[in-house]
Amino acid sequence: MSNLATVTPIRPTLAVVERQVADLDDGFIMIAMRLYEELIGANLTRNQAKVAHAVCRKTYGFKKKMDRIADSQLAEIARISRSKANIAKNELISMKVLISEAGKIGPNKNIDEWVIPECSQIGNFVSKSGTKNVSKPDTQDVPALGAHKRNTLNIKDNTPLPPQGEEEGQAEQESKKRAPTIPYQAFLDAYNDILGDRLPNARDLTDKRRRAIKQLLPRLKTPNVDGFRAYLSAFSRMARSYYFGDSKSGWRADFDFMLRETTLVGVREGKFAEREVAE
Repeated sequence: MSNLATVTPIRPTLAVVERQVADLDDGFIMIAMRLYEELIGANLTRNQAKVAHAVCRKTYGFKKKMDRIADSQLAEIARISRSKANIAKNELISMKVLISEAGKIGPNKNIDEWVIPECSQIGNFVSKSGTKNVSKPDTQDVPALGAHKRNTLNIKDNTPLPPQGEEEGQAEQESKKRAPTIPYQAFLDAYNDILGDRLPNARDLTDKRRRAIKQLLPRLKTPNVDGFRAYLSAFSRMARSYYFGDSKSGWRADFDFMLRETTLVGVREGKFAEREVAE
């Protein structure tokens, strides 16, 4: 009799893997071909494109043109952080790819209203095939120093001079391209969301208000829409009832009042909580 024990081979347990298959029975979105094609071809960043499609999902997916969509919902669908979803949403609103009204957002079907910067990457790219036909300078039987001198002279002679003022114009255009886009509409919406039920609603985004937002933005503790919302919330908690119409005159603060630098300084220094002179 053998002293060797019988060894039973151990087989790994095979887990059942469920296949992920998309099916119309699980739901579908009805979206206009023109709108869908424009979203595909639009010069959007990765996060902007994700949020744009997420908004389509949360609106057209429920047969709605607009809806109240939390940033956390957009972040979950787009698989990005909430802060990045908020930034991308506000950028899309400022570019009029999305529209915002009374706290609701949705895709802007009026494609002609979209304001998206042109893509400049293709123009700076030179393909290898495009450089094959570039001939080398004929330097045979010419000393190296002489060839260098000749090529230098040719470059100087053949380089066209830009028209007067063109360099300044190009510099100004480059400066505008580098400047970050300010989501002005998002600032107006933030005011209506936080103070709209106590103060007059802001409706028109005038040039004067755009300038005021641009001047106030760098003075905020956090120079973005979230910093502006924090500032408005602090005013809502701090300010006396006088600023909300509790006076003989019935005067109330408004959106323009909140865009003043003196108002921002007053909130920081706690002046609005103090007793003031005759109302």
